[in-house]
Amino acid sequence: KKMSIKKSIGFILSSYITLSSAMFFHMGEKEEKCIIEDIPSDIIVTGYFKMELWDVSSQGFQNSAPNLGMTVTVRHPDSEILMTKKYDLEGKFTFKSESSGQHFICLESNSPRLAVFAGDKLRVHLDIQVGEHRLDETASQAQDTVKDVKYTMIQLIEQVKYISSQQNYQREREENFRQTSQDTNSSVFWWALVQTIMLITVGIWQMKQMKDFLIEKKLV
Repeated sequence: KKMSIKKSIGFILSSYITLSSAMFFHMGEKEEKCIIEDIPSDIIVTGYFKMELWDVSSQGFQNSAPNLGMTVTVRHPDSEILMTKKYDLEGKFTFKSESSGQHFICLESNSPRLAVFAGDKLRVHLDIQVGEHRLDETASQAQDTVKDVKYTMIQLIEQVKYISSQQNYQREREENFRQTSQDTNSSVFWWALVQTIMLITVGIWQMKQMKDFLIEKKLV
């Protein structure tokens, strides 16, 4: 019965797994490439990367490259630098979002060669996980002191917190979009009203001018 409960909880957890985006892309030495992630506030983001160097002789990518590593820079939605750090060919970086919005995760090879001589092709494998919450110390110790089911429930609660934060962020975006739409519609209405008043005014003025002209010519 304990195993069935554990499996059920594990199945629920698999339905609420951390939002993950795995990819690979090519880049050149000294070239910077950025990934944009739309992240709610107060969310832990973890990234794993691995870089491979193109070998001309074997016509394939090699896992080893002397003196070559990766510099990871993360910027806030307002373009301020949240973190920047140098790594080897393979590494893991973690940061916590302080505000909601689009975060820029930029990667650049820290090759020792000058940019004018750097031209080798690189392949970067990148896995970004959004919503991986860190458990506090008591929760970590609980893994050794309480039953596995209870610890699994703690993990489930953390995932529910992330889902709730994501939903609140989406509601905030919808509200901002709705307010923007209302402001735009109001501006269009008042501009159309001003145009209508201007047309009516010009029409009345033209009719008056025409009447004065006919009177002056004694045609009326």
